Amino acid sequence: MTAAKPRAPMRIFISWPVALLLVAGNASVQAAGGEADFEVAYAAAEAADKQAGGLRNQWTVTAAALAEARRAADKGDFDWAIASAKEAEALANASIFQATNEIEAWKQLEIR
Repeated sequence: MTAAKPRAPMRIFISWPVALLLVAGNASVQAAGGEADFEVAYAAAEAADKQAGGLRNQWTVTAAALAEARRAADKGDFDWAIASAKEAEALANASIFQATNEIEAWKQLEIR
C-alpha cells in the first residue's frame, strides 16, 4: 500500500490561525489621532471591504466594525474610531485572504 497524499483542506485550517493572529494583532494597535487620521484609516478599511465585495466575500463583522468606527467618530472619540477602522480593515483583509485562498485550494482537492 502507498501512503495517502495529504489533503488540501488541511492547508485551509492551518491558514486560519495565521489570519486570526493578523486580525488580533491589528485590532490591538491603538493610534492616538484626530479626525484626519480617522478619515485615512476609515478610507483604507472601506477600500479593503470593497475589494472583498468584488471577490463576493464580505463579512458582516467588517460592516459592523465600520459602523462602530463611524459612530465613535460622530461622538468625537477618534482614538476608538481609528482602532475600530483598523479592525475593520484587518477583517476585510482576512476575508480577502480567505477568498483568494479558497479560489486556489479547491483545485487541490482530489476526487475519489
